[in-house]
Amino acid sequence: MKLSSKALLALAISTITATAYAEPVSQDFVPTTLAGASAQSEAKGFIEDFTLGGTTRNWYAHESLYRGGSWKYQKHGQTLTDRNRTNWVQGTIINANSGFTQGTVGVKAEVALYNALVLDRSKRDIKGGSNRTLADSNGNAVDQWSKLGLANVQFRASNTTLTAGRQNFSTPIVDTIGNRALPSSFQGVSFNSEEFSNLSFQGGVFDRVSPRTEQSLSKFRSEYNSAGAKGVETDKVYTLGANYQPFKSLKTSFFGANVKDFWNQYYFGATHELGDSQQLALTTGFNYYKTVDEGKKLMGDIDNDTYSLSLGLAHQAHSLTFAYQAVNGNEYFDYLHETNGIYLANSLTSDFNGPNEKSFQIAYGLNMAEYGVPGLKFNIYSARGWGIDGTHYTGNRGVVGKGYDGIQVQDGEKHQEYGVGSSYAIQSGPLKATTVRATYVEHRGSEFQSDGSIKEFRLVTTIPFNIL
Repeated sequence: MKLSSKALLALAISTITATAYAEPVSQDFVPTTLAGASAQSEAKGFIEDFTLGGTTRNWYAHESLYRGGSWKYQKHGQTLTDRNRTNWVQGTIINANSGFTQGTVGVKAEVALYNALVLDRSKRDIKGGSNRTLADSNGNAVDQWSKLGLANVQFRASNTTLTAGRQNFSTPIVDTIGNRALPSSFQGVSFNSEEFSNLSFQGGVFDRVSPRTEQSLSKFRSEYNSAGAKGVETDKVYTLGANYQPFKSLKTSFFGANVKDFWNQYYFGATHELGDSQQLALTTGFNYYKTVDEGKKLMGDIDNDTYSLSLGLAHQAHSLTFAYQAVNGNEYFDYLHETNGIYLANSLTSDFNGPNEKSFQIAYGLNMAEYGVPGLKFNIYSARGWGIDGTHYTGNRGVVGKGYDGIQVQDGEKHQEYGVGSSYAIQSGPLKATTVRATYVEHRGSEFQSDGSIKEFRLVTTIPFNIL
C-alpha cells in the first residue's frame, strides 16, 4: 500500500505539532505481563449475580429524496411514487443475565427478548420498510413483533470466556450494529481472552445473523453488490484477532476474517494520543483493510486496499477532526450486511467506499460539560468524495449480475455530505443515562454515485431500565 501525499502530509503535521506541546499523556512502554487478577475468582454465583433489565428506544426518521429521486409503493394494485419516507418504531429489549457460577470454570446464561412496536403504520410512509420497519410482502407494516435477540451460554476460566449461541460480538470486521430501533446479533461460537495486561484475543465462527428488522435468522451476505447478486449468501464467517497496547498512548488492533466463498479480509488499526485537552490534545487514528476473493468467489474477483487517516485536536470543550480516506481497488470496499464491520473514519451516512474513491472530512464537536451542562454535546461535519471510477472493473468475469456488476458506469463520480447533530444524556435521577439524539444529514451525489441525493432528519431516544 502506498500512502498518498495528503496522508503523508497529515502524518507529518501530527508529528511536528506534537513536538510543540507538552505531553501529559504518558508515552511509556507497557510491558506484557499476566493479568493481575482473575475475573472468575470473583464470581458471585449463578443466582446471586442475576440481573434483569433492558432498554427501550423510540426511533424516528424522515427522509426526502431530491434531484429526481423517488421511492415506490403499491396501493390498490397500482405502483405509486413519492420522494418522502417516514419510519417510526419503538424497540424494547428485556435482558436476563445470570452471574457466573463459582469454581475453576464458571457458567453463565444470557437471554434477551426483542420487541418492536410500529408507531407509523402508513403504507405510503414506510415505502416497504427496508431495514427500518418490518413489512409483509404487500408492503404493509407488521404492527408489532418479537423475537429472541440473544440466547447464549458462557463458560469462563480465569479471564477467558467462551460464548455459544446467539450473541453480541464486536471486532473491526464482524460487529453488532445498533443504529435502528433494535440491534443485530450473531449465531455462533466466540471467545474473548484477557489473560495479559495489555494484550487480548478475540475470535469466533458464525453461520447466521439476526437482522435489525427481521424476525428470523438469515445467512450472511455483503452490504454492497449488484442487483442480481442479492441472493448470494455465505454459510460461514470465521474471524480471529488481537488488541495490543504497546505504549500507554498507543492502542493497536490486528484482525482477520474468512467469509466462506466471498473473501478473506485483514484489518490493522492504531490510535495514538498526545497532550492534554485542557491545553491541546492530539489524537491520530489509522485504519487499514485488505480484502481479496476466496473459494468460489461468489462476489467475483476482489483485490482491494482501503485506509483512512484522521487527526483530531481537542481544546477544553472544542474538538476539530480532519480525516482522509482512500479506496484502492476497482470494486467497492465491502463488508458484511447487518454488521458494523467498517471502522473507517469517513463511514457516515455514506460510506465513501466507491471504487478508487478518495474522500476528506472535517468535523467540529462541542462538549457543553465545560460550560456547566454535562451530557449536552453538539457536532457538525462536512465530507466530500471524488474520483469514483468503476470503469476498470472486470471482477464479475463478464457475468451480468455477478459481484459488483453495474459499477462500470461510475466514471469520475463525486458526492458530498453535510451533517449536524445534538445529543443529551441525563446525568442523574430515575432517568439517568437516558439519551436523546437529533441529527440532520444532507447527501448529494452525481448521476451514477450509488447513494443518490437525500435529506434525513432522525430523532432517537433511548431509555435504560432495571427490573431486578
